[in-house]
Amino acid sequence: MRHISKLPQVETSIFTIMSALANKHEAINLSQGFPNFKSDQKLIDFVSQAMNSGFNQYAPMAGNLELREVISKKFELLYNSSYNPENEITVTAGATQAIYTIISAFIHTDDEVIIFKPAYDCYEPTVKINGGKPIAIQMEGSDYKINWEEVAAKISTKTKMIIINTPHNPSGTVLARKDMLKLQALTIGTEIIILSDEVYEHMIFDALKHQSICLFAELKERSFIVASFGKTFHNTGWKMGYCCAPKELMTEFQKVHQFNVFSVNSAMQKGLADYLQEPKHYLELADFYQEKRDYFLSLIQDSKFTFTPSQGTYFQVLDFSKITKENDVEFAEKLTVEKGLASIPLSVFNLDQKDDKMLRFCFAKTNDTLKKAADILNRL
Repeated sequence: MRHISKLPQVETSIFTIMSALANKHEAINLSQGFPNFKSDQKLIDFVSQAMNSGFNQYAPMAGNLELREVISKKFELLYNSSYNPENEITVTAGATQAIYTIISAFIHTDDEVIIFKPAYDCYEPTVKINGGKPIAIQMEGSDYKINWEEVAAKISTKTKMIIINTPHNPSGTVLARKDMLKLQALTIGTEIIILSDEVYEHMIFDALKHQSICLFAELKERSFIVASFGKTFHNTGWKMGYCCAPKELMTEFQKVHQFNVFSVNSAMQKGLADYLQEPKHYLELADFYQEKRDYFLSLIQDSKFTFTPSQGTYFQVLDFSKITKENDVEFAEKLTVEKGLASIPLSVFNLDQKDDKMLRFCFAKTNDTLKKAADILNRL
């Protein structure tokens, strides 16, 4: 019997490759985006209390109502925007499941989906597995700006969805208000769905404001927001996230969600619901990570790397063009194997594997880890 894959060209992700290489060579791992410090003990205690109180069976399909209510209050607090906890919010098994479900719910054979490169690696395969056609647009320059004229030229009658990501992984840049207004102007009067990946919304620096899609009325009415508790609260292994959308879109999302995971970890949902009663737990995150970013960059300011400080996320992109002419994948592997420091090469996320001599480093690490990593970078 001959089995035909739906994703014949997809190989092991760069995150898995680099983390495995880091483990094999006992390298400092600044590649995969996970913190190496603990979650708040208060949150862990809330989850433990929930388990001991009997939150061990299936949660409601849309998620724990208390949690959905506190998510709704968060949007009111931060953006003066509202999502109905009854029918416009769904708790998911991480942001990636939410993204997969959104695309699966709406993309049909030959539908086109605009994706901005460099792009997080789950977008394109999910479009393809649902029969859609990714339309890639390369972000431009060292500041990774979107060419909106090119976007206008690429929108067609087949365009069903546009995926945006702000703050942006892997570049660490953010979309400005003017970008969101351009997107709104280009799509107004259409039925194009916007998938807004906002998993790093609480990690934005230098007094910049997060331009959530819910701030723009004409966009909000046909958009999904995807968010991540794992990224926010230093527990990526919990795989807890959520998404928000107007009722008519969320209804279609839940039709797929109920036959995918149906519902997610009950005790963690209850624990998060209790923990989020104090907004400071996410309001203080930007200052925490800006301090990490600034510390890391201060340590390597005299190195041969060049950089623009990350505007958001917990990633910093470094330009190594003054160090070697090797391509970024080769240099990243060499840096891991020979020098003991793992990173992520950006070309794997670019259109046509475009190599700009950039590596992405995760600074969601203890200061001791960042110091050891910087010592290696300064010796190059």
